[in-house]
Amino acid sequence: MKPRLILGLQLVACSLLFSACGYTTRSMIKDKFRTIYIKPFLNKIDITRETNTATRYKVYKPMLETDITRSVINKFLFDGNVRPVAEDSADLILKGELVEFRRDPLRYTDNDEVEEYRINLIANLSLWDRKEDKLVWEEKNFTGDAIYFVSGSQAKSEELAINDALDDLSRRIVERVVEQW
Repeated sequence: MKPRLILGLQLVACSLLFSACGYTTRSMIKDKFRTIYIKPFLNKIDITRETNTATRYKVYKPMLETDITRSVINKFLFDGNVRPVAEDSADLILKGELVEFRRDPLRYTDNDEVEEYRINLIANLSLWDRKEDKLVWEEKNFTGDAIYFVSGSQAKSEELAINDALDDLSRRIVERVVEQW
């Protein structure tokens, strides 16, 4: 091959290499934040609130706030960008409160029986810089959800759907923490 052709191919290869997209699996969070303390989530669901036609069926699962805390910690461990630690050695503190747990019917059979539900876990979140005692961001009504069928080939139990909603909520929380603010 001619030297000019080889040089031309090398230049094209280098330009393609350096013009690739900027996708990375690294966190966009600042380098000064390496650790996080996940404060146990609080249960702020008001089960005494009066119902109306839109929310006439109240549902509640005991200890759901504990499950959320554990799931968020596990997601941070799996993600690896920010490491969960004890409060006194953390760079960030994540505070959360469960404000609503909903199970809404989505689809009915011809006999008006519910065929499909959506589970929603709704939380209020705030992220704090522990060293400066400063609010970094705050989110209200942060939602994780899951859809499930009660019968048929795609049927699953409500407990499995709740676990899927927990997984979805914790994944979204970790993404929100490690993305660039």
